[in-house]
Amino acid sequence: MNFQSSRRRGEEGIAVVIDFLLSNARLVLGVGGAALLGIATLAVKRLIERAGRAADDEKVEQKMAESWEELSLVSASPTLIRKGIEGVVMKHVAKATKQQKADLCQQPQMLDVQTKPESKSKRLQLCALTLQERLQQYYHTRAALSAQEVQRAQSVALDICTEIQGFLHSRHPDMPLGDMRLGGSLLDDLQVVSADHACLLVPLQLESSLWRLIPGEETLLTHPLHWMVRRINLEYFPKGRSYWDRYLVGGYLSAEAVVNMFSKAVMETVNWPSISSTLDCIVRPVLGGPDLRLEIRPGNAVEGAESDYQPLFVSMLPLLSEGDVVLTAQPELTSPWVNAWHLSLYPWETQRLAQLDAADNGHRKHTLKILKAVCRQNPALRPLKATPLANLILHLSDSESDWSETSLDVRFQQCITELIGYLEQGALHSYFKPAVNLLSGLSEDQVDQMGFMFYCAVSEPEILLI
Repeated sequence: MNFQSSRRRGEEGIAVVIDFLLSNARLVLGVGGAALLGIATLAVKRLIERAGRAADDEKVEQKMAESWEELSLVSASPTLIRKGIEGVVMKHVAKATKQQKADLCQQPQMLDVQTKPESKSKRLQLCALTLQERLQQYYHTRAALSAQEVQRAQSVALDICTEIQGFLHSRHPDMPLGDMRLGGSLLDDLQVVSADHACLLVPLQLESSLWRLIPGEETLLTHPLHWMVRRINLEYFPKGRSYWDRYLVGGYLSAEAVVNMFSKAVMETVNWPSISSTLDCIVRPVLGGPDLRLEIRPGNAVEGAESDYQPLFVSMLPLLSEGDVVLTAQPELTSPWVNAWHLSLYPWETQRLAQLDAADNGHRKHTLKILKAVCRQNPALRPLKATPLANLILHLSDSESDWSETSLDVRFQQCITELIGYLEQGALHSYFKPAVNLLSGLSEDQVDQMGFMFYCAVSEPEILLI
């Protein structure tokens, strides 16, 4: 085929290629595959045609936007990505778009379009930044929190902690509790975007001679994260010797019963208006959910009025600890088993990340915060929580030793590629408990949407930093 004689003959040559692909696609791909390939090749054809008419069109930017919208149909199916069907089309797409970009850069006089100076300068600025610079900029403007914001949230959470602990000591003096304290991402400098949630740890004190913590693999549930707490030595110490005997269900301490007790004893009993006036803020319990949460707003907030202030949500988390094992009462994670306690791997994960960064002066936590912020601000990636991302970095650290600041862009792109592989497999195993699949809670649609977004970011990682 001769594509050099004229623009018209060039268009006819492309049309011949497209017709050839479509005529043979049904035999190879079937009806469904041929239909998707037809949509893709049509998008390519329109893209090339508009590139050829760019010199005569006064609305080049609008046409380019339409072309890229149609071009997105080429990769709009993650199923196509997995099957590799798009390879036939993407070869022509890459060549056409490369030529189009080159023409636009070499002939700026063709773009006789009036643009706002402000938006033009922003585009030039974004084009001038490398991925490494974009990541650093994103970290400081989106992911990292200011010291003042973190300190303010911690101060409010600790004030609430003091009030709740004082109330429990006065109303339930016989309840064996340890000192309540602040925990979670706000304390460990792993919170991103805004300081909008905090966690109050409520340690329960158990008598070692009366209770035994049973690993999940040894229980009837056989789930490595679903532990149980058995009441032992009943022949020598009958029920009633321990304060927590009143929350036994079938011979085991029920996490659900403990949470229900705190809900009634704290959430539904504390005089929150009085505490609100004392702390000069509005404190109210969030009732009806499976967890123990409080919503805190500034004292001058007006009901129903819009405010720039982000509310702070403080969660109470009853827990049991023995050595390095920490069990939490979280029925939303262990349902429908009322007796099951959740083995929290968060302390192990954060400690391991801190140890690795301290050993080689690395930026693993830095990378984790960027990934968390990206997933939180992108609706398609929002179902991907912090735990899979932390385990992704821990797995990657076993094979990659360079986590210096200068390699941040390489590690970020590698994380994207690794996530695509995990999503295609439908499994990302816990670093400390390989039997646990951290992606098991995601639906098929969520996996497809996230896989497609990360697939697009392989060649253009900047789209995740918008």
